[in-house]
Amino acid sequence: MQITEIQISEDLRGAIVVPDGTGPWPSVVMVHEVFGIDDNMRAQMLRMAEAGYVVLMPDLYSRGGMRKCLTSTFRALAAGQGQAFDDIELAKNLVRSRPDTTDKVGVIGFCMGGGFALLLASRGYDAANPNYGMLPKDLDAVLAGACPIIGNYGAKDSQLKGAKQKLDAAATRAGVIHDIKEYPEAGHAFMNPKQGGGPLFGTLLKVTGAKPHPESAADAWQRIEKFFGEHLQTT
Repeated sequence: MQITEIQISEDLRGAIVVPDGTGPWPSVVMVHEVFGIDDNMRAQMLRMAEAGYVVLMPDLYSRGGMRKCLTSTFRALAAGQGQAFDDIELAKNLVRSRPDTTDKVGVIGFCMGGGFALLLASRGYDAANPNYGMLPKDLDAVLAGACPIIGNYGAKDSQLKGAKQKLDAAATRAGVIHDIKEYPEAGHAFMNPKQGGGPLFGTLLKVTGAKPHPESAADAWQRIEKFFGEHLQTT
């Protein structure tokens, strides 16, 4: 099982991994964190593929790299529309059209990607997994008609204080099936196998509490596999 580069459209690149064995498999669109498709994101792709999913990650920085595209990507996230959402939709349509996938598709995101995953929960997915993603201002509107959601947050994440409680309450009001958990010893980006951002950002991220926490990550992945198995796997 290996990750391969893929051209999703003329100007949109991505990466895909297909499980070993014989499909068809359910699929997952995975939305990368702020640092793009790096080693951490590739590890997350492989982790999900090992659970039996075709995983496609669109490169939201395809049109100029992180430095050029970061502002426009966050602008789209704040607005709930824009090029980044169009790119993710292209990825979803492509992976669902493959002969080795079923009609079940989930969306997973980390950090910045977690914010996208939450916004996409009501846009044609069968399950959504926002991991330490920012919450939109209009949370109740976003969750109207949303698919089942499993979310993971760190109590030591200074950027997202109270996010678990707010999302839990809003999902309950909306009648959305959900499993939202906050990990007491974890901070931001706790599911990454290693410190994100490389040496340039490592110190800053440690100051903000963003660092791996393997014990919490292991529990989060166990819950994700169970939740996605219930809502995406067909028998």
